[in-house]
Amino acid sequence: MRKRAAVDPPVSDVPSEDLMTAVEQLVRYVRQSATAGGLGATASSALGRLGREGPQRLTALARAEGASQPSMTQLVTRMERAGLVRRVADRSDGRVVLVEATDTGLEVFRLRRTERARALQHLVDELTEPERHAVRVALPALARAIQDQPPSP
Repeated sequence: MRKRAAVDPPVSDVPSEDLMTAVEQLVRYVRQSATAGGLGATASSALGRLGREGPQRLTALARAEGASQPSMTQLVTRMERAGLVRRVADRSDGRVVLVEATDTGLEVFRLRRTERARALQHLVDELTEPERHAVRVALPALARAIQDQPPSP
């Protein structure tokens, strides 16, 4: 376990660009650590959303994932063939079709989440105790700030 000396500049002195670079590197590292199911980034993200939020209309899933409806339709079809998702009728309106994760899809989602958590823990283990404390405080605070943002149009 490598420990760094605590000679980093105060957080208020770190430029926003440096913070953005650190976030991008963190996200890339953690995403690349998840290999269960052999999914690409878009499929992994869509499956993760279904695993966290439950069944969704294809149009809502496409919008939330920043994809076009035709692209999401193709992705859902591939994921359906792989047994990760299925299309089901909405109980409140039988004309509406929802996409939901199957038991297999939920297991892949859980495995990928565990892989990402291990990768993040590995990084945190490399930090000094003050740095670990800062991460334990800062990341949940950022998550709360994200949740408090108004929905995008």
